[in-house]
Amino acid sequence: MRIDLEGHAAVVTGAASGIGRAVTVTLAEAGAAVAAADINLEAATETAKLVADKGGRAEAFAVDVRSRASVEALQRAAQEALGLVDVVVNAAGWNAGQPFLDNDPEFVENAVALNLLGPIWVCRAFLAPLVDAGRPGRVVNISSDAGRVGSLGETVYAGAKGGVIAFTKSLAREMARHGVNVNCVAPGPTDTPLLHAQPQKIQDALLRAIPLRRFGQPEEIAHVVVFLASDQASYVTGQVLSVSGGLTMAG
Repeated sequence: MRIDLEGHAAVVTGAASGIGRAVTVTLAEAGAAVAAADINLEAATETAKLVADKGGRAEAFAVDVRSRASVEALQRAAQEALGLVDVVVNAAGWNAGQPFLDNDPEFVENAVALNLLGPIWVCRAFLAPLVDAGRPGRVVNISSDAGRVGSLGETVYAGAKGGVIAFTKSLAREMARHGVNVNCVAPGPTDTPLLHAQPQKIQDALLRAIPLRRFGQPEEIAHVVVFLASDQASYVTGQVLSVSGGLTMAG
């Protein structure tokens, strides 16, 4: 059965590239109107144009998810442009691999603000009007398998992404009575600019460890996200779905 999101409005953070761009395009292909939000407005605009070229609808917005005020401004602008947003995808994220003891305070604060506080601010801004309107909705948070099992050289990032997982489960419990399903996708190594920013020896080691012997493609993550945003996943909430080529198989 084809996923049909006609009549839905979505917001995707981190829409300028990688997983966020793929999610934006795939949501639009399913019929949703999408707010493509990123700190890089120029690249987010390119994503919106890519959607338009495929016959879909997306509008680009600038946002810094580290700033609550910026996120709240995004919510107002997206609602004015697209109507009440009922699909929220937190795909913005950032990391740079280095040993924990080399992490300076600025690095730590930035990693936590982007990867954990960002999804919290976005959910707070977009869920309040949805609940007030009595409308059901979907939230899909992008975590990482690093947040499930840990990752060498990514300790703060893994901690923040682990926080996203716990946040997702707790928020799912609170939002269930409002008809809002909240789930989490935990990608493994995926062919994105973030992966290719890692040292080559780390990329090579990851590739050898993946049973499918390849990195994931952003579109493969996006299809899972869009499923969780759809009515086909109406009885799924509070779950963490790993998309990792078998790199992690923890229950």
